[in-house]
Amino acid sequence: MTTLARVPCTIVTGFLGSGKTTLIRHVLANANGRRLAVIVNEFGDVGIDGEILKGCGDAACPEENIVELANGCICCTVADEFVPALDLILARRPAVEHIVIETSGLALPKPLVQAFHWPAIKSRVTVDGVVAVVDGRALADGQVSADLAALSRQRAADMALDHDDPIEEVFEDQIACADLVVLNKRDLLDTAGMERALATVTGALPRAVRIVTVADGKVDPAALLGLGVGTEDDIENRMTRHDAEAEHDHNDFESFVVRLAEIGDPASIAKRIAAVAETHNVLRMKGFAAVAGKPMRLLIQAVGPRVSHYYDRAWGASEPRQGSLVVIGLKGLDRDAVAKSLSG
Repeated sequence: MTTLARVPCTIVTGFLGSGKTTLIRHVLANANGRRLAVIVNEFGDVGIDGEILKGCGDAACPEENIVELANGCICCTVADEFVPALDLILARRPAVEHIVIETSGLALPKPLVQAFHWPAIKSRVTVDGVVAVVDGRALADGQVSADLAALSRQRAADMALDHDDPIEEVFEDQIACADLVVLNKRDLLDTAGMERALATVTGALPRAVRIVTVADGKVDPAALLGLGVGTEDDIENRMTRHDAEAEHDHNDFESFVVRLAEIGDPASIAKRIAAVAETHNVLRMKGFAAVAGKPMRLLIQAVGPRVSHYYDRAWGASEPRQGSLVVIGLKGLDRDAVAKSLSG
């Protein structure tokens, strides 16, 4: 009886706005014929990241090979969501050769890696490696994610918060589990900024791990896929803050969706998004909008007040021309005020 080889899985983790989706799009576009599948763990009520990836349109990873888990942090819903998603992907024909798993920015990778020991999984898949994507510009500015200046000021004023800040803990846990660290946005850094960013990453690494610096998430897929680590068999060497905890939660974050009517022009919505981020300390916004008179859908991504947008594809004939934005921030966001401001 022939024993089938286990399918390698690359776990891509990283904080909000670090560039995980951009990196995965680049991998899909440069797969060189390798049959890929993606499991994307969106934190929010609609699968914006999954929609962005589906817009890539690469034959190596057709739309049916992208599975979205939209019901919460993947490390908290492994049994309910992740295992069925794997079953679905592994049943695809022709067979998938490599699976890329994009976690939400809030996920702790270690519980997910540990799940690869489960009987329902271990004989079929293995963790090729854990890749942590970090925002080089934010790290150069002394933050783990862009536009957390207010939180950073609080932390600087009260050093007692140093080990209690859940945002910092998530970042450190992601770094602690990494087999490769991708320091993104190097094009936004000068030499001194790059040195600061690298020092922050190396200071958080508990062991020797390769760090690559890139712009726009453009990592050579050959350097990203095929690490061959088998991380689940080395999990005991990935010491994190949460090792002694039976479970964890992410109650300091919340997300919600704002529906958008057709807009007049991209500049107006970008201006509103930037203003909302500044006023309400929103960490991340991402989604789509319909622009009057334009047949293409406008993709929008914002990290704090920094907003980018471009037309990604034509609206489908049966699609309603209605936009939506996932808003992610710290607990206590004034949802009504944010929605009213974004709706104009």
